[in-house]
Amino acid sequence: MTDPVPDGGPVLRLEAVRKTFGDGQVVLRDVGLSVPEHSVTALIGASGSGKSTLLRCVNLLEPIDDGAVFLDGAEITDPRVDEDAVRRRIGVVFQAYNLFPHLTVLENVTLAPRRVHGVPRAEAEERALELLDRLGLAAKAGAYPDRLSGGQQQRVAIVRALATGPRLLLLDEITAALDPELVGEVLAVVRDLKERGMTMLLATHEMGFAREVADQVCFLDGGVVLEQGPPERVFGAPTEERTRRFLSRVVASGRLAR
Repeated sequence: MTDPVPDGGPVLRLEAVRKTFGDGQVVLRDVGLSVPEHSVTALIGASGSGKSTLLRCVNLLEPIDDGAVFLDGAEITDPRVDEDAVRRRIGVVFQAYNLFPHLTVLENVTLAPRRVHGVPRAEAEERALELLDRLGLAAKAGAYPDRLSGGQQQRVAIVRALATGPRLLLLDEITAALDPELVGEVLAVVRDLKERGMTMLLATHEMGFAREVADQVCFLDGGVVLEQGPPERVFGAPTEERTRRFLSRVVASGRLAR
């Protein structure tokens, strides 16, 4: 079941996206969804349901087999599209921090703006320091990643994704590798980004957080968007039996309070 998305033109739109891996395994089946500007869409579902693959297809890290992906109305899955130009408009944060260990925090954050976008060093560093300060990391600008906690490293990874001024931010299970006590500080950053109007598509196992921060929730099962709508309906009154079974297990595990 699909409910209308919030008001505002879609920054991202997927139409009948299909992805099959080499062994014939269908990972995404005719996926369609729309992410309006200044909104947060949360992808939920069991491991292996296709959430991470969907994000990789949006960022063109995985080619799709059928369908189309549009960014601001332009098809980005057209074979003639400059993939690097598309990726410069999309920020991505993965489970692993992927920080360069031989570079300081400031150098990690300014690398892409300087090398990929051609931003002068002084301008890139000024922007980076503003973002680091906003996320409570100004004092760590000269530190190396191995001197940071997991939560701090993930926040740096988010700053790095924001430093290029992305049109869309993709977050792939960004708390999965964190100790429980560090999860809160990273989720607080996402809340702040939402308040500032960042358009986000995120895959998460944090059901309570998805219910709190998302404008719409998409439940994936076997590569299909089985149900989507506002969080109060998807979590409070799901229409699909498979969604109800999934959420009941989540509640039983203590990861979502009724």
